[in-house]
Amino acid sequence: MTGSLVIAGLGPGAEALVTPEVSEALARATDVVGYIPYVARVPDRPGLVKHASDNRVELDRSRHALELAAEGRAVVVVSSGDPGVFAMAAAVFEAVEAGPAAWRALDIRVLPGITAMLAAAARAGAPLGHDFCAINLSDNLKPWPLIERRLRLAAEADFAMAFYNPRSRSRPEGFARALEVLNEACGDARPVIFARAVSTPEEAIRVVPLPDCRPEMADMRTMVLVGSSATRIIARDGAPIVYTPRSAP
Repeated sequence: MTGSLVIAGLGPGAEALVTPEVSEALARATDVVGYIPYVARVPDRPGLVKHASDNRVELDRSRHALELAAEGRAVVVVSSGDPGVFAMAAAVFEAVEAGPAAWRALDIRVLPGITAMLAAAARAGAPLGHDFCAINLSDNLKPWPLIERRLRLAAEADFAMAFYNPRSRSRPEGFARALEVLNEACGDARPVIFARAVSTPEEAIRVVPLPDCRPEMADMRTMVLVGSSATRIIARDGAPIVYTPRSAP
């Protein structure tokens, strides 16, 4: 087959955080496929066709991209952040596995991007400087009891944690319960970072002790980072520095 499919991460928002490798792939693309706001980030140019679709249709989007590539097109599927972190890479490969055998012969590449998790951590200091885990708090694709179990076990293992999709209008109660679980399991005042719209003009960073956290402090544009018991705060003029030492006590 002459077509190709690139699954690319556009980073957390700022154009400066799009990798040169991804920019090069977009410059060669005949078609860009993705969620509406992510496709809108790609500049229009002659010869480029954009295929924007709504949220929660990842498999349909993936099949469409694979069909275009099978027709000989140079297709780029775009995600925010990194496409392999709660994003489109897994959806595309799910479609490949279930789809026609010919799709497995396509030239498919995944190009990494800067995740919201890493961008938020960098703004705060180095809260993920030791062992950490990332958990998607959305229960669209997995049951809430599984999320709660993973939260409790991660807290008991004393990981620092990064939460994607903490709170939406349709499920505001989930993050409230997540905070209850963390307070029960941690029992301390470790720092929690609320990093909203990192690298965009709307960026806002807050550092709050765990017992003082409230559900309304987060929305779907917020990355929530929870420190471990070893995470420290360096007070200074302006925003504090939050970091987790590299060694365990």
